Amino acid sequence: MPLEIIGAGFGRTGTDSLRQALNMLGFGPCHHMYEVRDDPEKVDLWHDYFCGGAPLDLDRLFSGYRSQVDWPGAHLWRESAAHYPDAKVILSVRDPESWYASYAKTIKAFREAEMPPDVPHLHKLQDFVDAFLADRFATKEKAIADYLDHVAEVKATIPADRLLVLELGAGWEPLCDFLGVAVPDTPYLHTNATEAFQEKNL
Repeated sequence: MPLEIIGAGFGRTGTDSLRQALNMLGFGPCHHMYEVRDDPEKVDLWHDYFCGGAPLDLDRLFSGYRSQVDWPGAHLWRESAAHYPDAKVILSVRDPESWYASYAKTIKAFREAEMPPDVPHLHKLQDFVDAFLADRFATKEKAIADYLDHVAEVKATIPADRLLVLELGAGWEPLCDFLGVAVPDTPYLHTNATEAFQEKNL
């Protein structure tokens, strides 16, 4: 099935909450780094592309998914937007200083952690995350500049009627209005806080 929703936001911009929201609204399954991390076969697919020279095959990478958020998929937002021209694009954002503080305590720490030798797929995951992030976030200043450039680039590239810029903490209303669905009776979920990420990954 083709993707119906493309998440262009960086990791640590509320993407896990957004994943669960999209699943609840009927746009799942939603692809997220956790979907990759927990499946060695998916790790292999992304590792083959980022590190092994495999050609980009978005239909294969996102096979079985209706939506996508978070890295690694968000790294390919431009390619996905061209390949799935009918898909809507959601750019999740938050205050840049707050984003970097969260990144430093979570994804940056994961990149620098020593993975257990008996879990080879986590080593591969580290390798391909390092491949697409490289030294973009080598310093706080460089990371925030990259973050702001990314937000500006997505806004300049995707037509306004195809794009939702979703602020962290905005809740259901802007998302449901953009997707043309009713607002659920349940509160919008807030998942994968820094402490939860550390418990799962470090």
